[in-house]
Amino acid sequence: MTKVYGTGVFDFKRHRVAEYPVESISEQQIPEKLTESQTGSNLLNSITLVEIQQDRLTKIAAANWSNTSGGDPLKKPFSPELVKEIYETELLVKGGRKPVPLHRVMILEVSQYLENYLWPNFDPDTSTFEHVMSMILMINEKFRENVAAWICFYDRKDMFKAFLERVLRLKEGRTLSIAEKTNYLLFMINAFQSLEDDIVSRNILRLASLQCWHSLSYGRFQMELCLNRDLIKKWKRITKKSKEVVKQGELFDPSTLLEVTFVRNLIQEFLEVLDSKILPHKEHDSEDDMLDVNGFEEVDDACVLYCERFMEFLIDLLSQLPTRRFLKPLVADLAVVPKCHLSALYKHEKGKLFAQLVDLLQFYEGFEIDDRLGRQMTDDEVLQSHYDRLQAFQLLAFKKIPKLRELALSNIGAINRRSDLSKKLSVLSSEELRDLVCCKLKLVSKDDPWSERVDFLVEVMVSFFEKQQSQKEAINALPLYPNEQIMWDESLVPSINYTGEGCLALPKLNLQFLTLHDYLLRNFNLFRLESTYEIREDIQEAVPHLLAHINNEGETAFRGWSRMAVPIKEFKITEVKQPNIGEVKPSSVTAEVTFSISSYKAQIRSEWNALKEHDVLFLLSIRPSFEPLSAEEAAKTTVPQKLGLQYVRGCEVIEMRDEEGTLMNDFTGRIKRDEWKPPKGELRTVTVALDTAQYHMDVTDIGEKGAEDVYSTFNILMRRKPKENNFKAILESIRDLMNETCIVPDWLHDIFLGYGNPSAAQWTNMPDLLETVDFKDTFLDANHVRDSFPDYEVCFVNSDGMESLQPKPPFRIRLPRNLKGNSQALPGNDNSAVTSTNHDNMTDASTVREKLIVEAYVPPDPGPYPQDQPKQNSVRFTPIQVGAIISGIQPGLSMVVGPPGTGKTDTAVQILNVLYHNCPSQRTLIITHSNQALNDLFEKIMQRDVPARYLLRLGQGEQELATDLDFSRQGRVNAMLVRRLELLSEVERLARSLQLPEDVGYTCETAGYFWLLHVYSLGAISSCLC
Repeated sequence: MTKVYGTGVFDFKRHRVAEYPVESISEQQIPEKLTESQTGSNLLNSITLVEIQQDRLTKIAAANWSNTSGGDPLKKPFSPELVKEIYETELLVKGGRKPVPLHRVMILEVSQYLENYLWPNFDPDTSTFEHVMSMILMINEKFRENVAAWICFYDRKDMFKAFLERVLRLKEGRTLSIAEKTNYLLFMINAFQSLEDDIVSRNILRLASLQCWHSLSYGRFQMELCLNRDLIKKWKRITKKSKEVVKQGELFDPSTLLEVTFVRNLIQEFLEVLDSKILPHKEHDSEDDMLDVNGFEEVDDACVLYCERFMEFLIDLLSQLPTRRFLKPLVADLAVVPKCHLSALYKHEKGKLFAQLVDLLQFYEGFEIDDRLGRQMTDDEVLQSHYDRLQAFQLLAFKKIPKLRELALSNIGAINRRSDLSKKLSVLSSEELRDLVCCKLKLVSKDDPWSERVDFLVEVMVSFFEKQQSQKEAINALPLYPNEQIMWDESLVPSINYTGEGCLALPKLNLQFLTLHDYLLRNFNLFRLESTYEIREDIQEAVPHLLAHINNEGETAFRGWSRMAVPIKEFKITEVKQPNIGEVKPSSVTAEVTFSISSYKAQIRSEWNALKEHDVLFLLSIRPSFEPLSAEEAAKTTVPQKLGLQYVRGCEVIEMRDEEGTLMNDFTGRIKRDEWKPPKGELRTVTVALDTAQYHMDVTDIGEKGAEDVYSTFNILMRRKPKENNFKAILESIRDLMNETCIVPDWLHDIFLGYGNPSAAQWTNMPDLLETVDFKDTFLDANHVRDSFPDYEVCFVNSDGMESLQPKPPFRIRLPRNLKGNSQALPGNDNSAVTSTNHDNMTDASTVREKLIVEAYVPPDPGPYPQDQPKQNSVRFTPIQVGAIISGIQPGLSMVVGPPGTGKTDTAVQILNVLYHNCPSQRTLIITHSNQALNDLFEKIMQRDVPARYLLRLGQGEQELATDLDFSRQGRVNAMLVRRLELLSEVERLARSLQLPEDVGYTCETAGYFWLLHVYSLGAISSCLC
């Protein structure tokens, strides 16, 4: 048999948790103490129950603190020596990248080491260093496992304050190892990520108060006060208190307070590690032994992890408004971002994740927000601020620095970019540049040791004055489809066995966000990377089945076949349109892809033939190696190298034609249903729209860097399952929202971002309430109304205001703003619960109840025909459901929560029905998590008094509706045309009865004239005669 090179057997199965079998281990095989290598390699950081039961730590826990049934009922007294022994032998790491032995901490967490032993026996005065560090490690483990970490501290809140104080002073007089520093830093990250917890925020936010400005350099402090003049009075009050303490004869230096020095000391410690401990200093015999720092010199992995964690810490501080306001000047004063850019780790091969985190920190440091007001800045405000900054610098240069006269007289466009500004500053000597940056502009302190470096001073200047790309420009220039570089970047798209021991260059979904744009941007990035992971898995599953190899002509050929991927016969770009005004990328790029389905069975052919407009496909470039990879090479190579994958590009289907050029799967109406014919031939040609941003980037690389033409190498077309392939539409929707100015009402904006009182969005606090609500068929009878408002004396009146003795629905109710018995609409609201209790006490104490006026009215006659009678509600809603309906029809935020079968769908349908009749000019959008849920809701709305012409079902789920009517966009247009013909036929019938020509029903316009001249005039004449 002929040997085919470039093929091999690789297991690229889709990763699923259930696919990792855990073999049972006998008791004789389990040692007393499992090492990381023993437990981490085979079981993927998981522990079996047998291992836990036989472990040494479990036996210690049973004898000292465990509450399990097998534990000793007579526990030993607390022993600080035992805590120290456990910490030094089990928890302390003396080398390697991992800061903790994960499996040992997991076993201690299972035994409730923190809740039953460390915390009950904690004393701020006598507890040892090992005791506090052990508590820190256990809290970090709870966060890693997504377990509530602070609940056990609620019973001793005062002691928790002392614990945090002890943690903050833990480093005083003691030197921590790099692993201990990392664990300490991770605790601070977790604490600042828990600002929603009251016991944490009250004690931790003082580190981010205005007092930390005592540690700023004098020049930066002056600059910040000039930019924030409203803080001058507050600062004077702080200094006044300090002076009063001094007058009393006490020694007091505000610059030595913990609130002042803590964060600055942390940053300085990080800069010291970054500068001197990342690359171990080794003695070399000659210059030839020195290795390049760009990727070949050994680095300390533990220090790298510490630096990555510290970047995460600073990103968290600057991405939350309560901590950003006063800590951002401190980060800028120490020039953290420029120093990181110039560090050896930033350019090192193992510093890729660190570099991505630094870029993310730089993004949040320059985020477009007013730090004082917490308001998002517009593009014009950001641009004007940049111009004002540069103009002030040019004026200073013109007056004080003759060498920068050319820069001072240049236009803004000539000094906007980094390269231009660096060139203009190169005329200054090192001393002149230092004087400019440190003394005149006061961007950094003159005492900073980095101020002696010219490259650092230039980096500070450029970072401060260069024009940053706006957030909207950046998001619009970002490709929506992932490419091969993003897909296999582990720092962005981690594998499924991520354990949480390291950090990722990903935005966090906190409870608080800077602006609405920040919230959308984080969701955009996370969803984009999530879909990238799924696409990567699909590629790894489909491509190996093709069995790519190099044939005798040296070209890529395929011996196998794949259900989701097919070889391309021909690919060509057919049209590239000119860019829109103000953009550099093309407005559209269109291509044609030809492939054959001859090798597939009928079922798979039908799947490929079912491709339709807006479906997303992927173009792959496969180029396998000529020689098969050895076992050692395969172990070292990446997944793309094993697959021979060179490039990945996404595209969207515009149309598909068969071998004769006949249009297939058209939903635009160009081909009528009766003219549809089955596709012919085996060749299919798909017209696709390429990503314009990605195309512009590729063409730029070809022109400037001489890169390979990506679009001439595609040889595989891959599709995905339709239900999993909607990521592009979602990303486009998020991007469109980010380009809008205001998409959230004012009453919801602050609450949506995580600030303010959530109960402020309740309908009772809204200014524009519906005072009188027509409930239509919500209530079945008068007793139903009385049962729904048990706290009120319900009084029924007629439309003329007189008392109604036999009231019948429908009813109009004038709702009071402080409606009683409505606290259940906001569960968990303490204020509402107290108010409800007070109301109950008042009701019991007095028999007098407030009156609720309910108006019973006669609805207008819908018509004489049976089909004109509206469909009525038959559900007898409970008082809680009625409260949910009232909350839902009023302005404000309403959340209807309940287990299955409690009537949530019926309640939602009634809310929609009442909204339609009370606000007929407004539109209502219904969104659900699944097509089935939306169809259930839609079918119930169809059965109510809502005309079908006002209903529209978007999406593919419309075909699954249990109705003969077509509620799609095209179906609604057709229904309106059919209704038009029906009404015009009625006009013709009326004309015949009046012995008039039937052509009056030819168009709607002639029918209108017929009504005006004949029908309306006859009615007017008859009324005059009467």
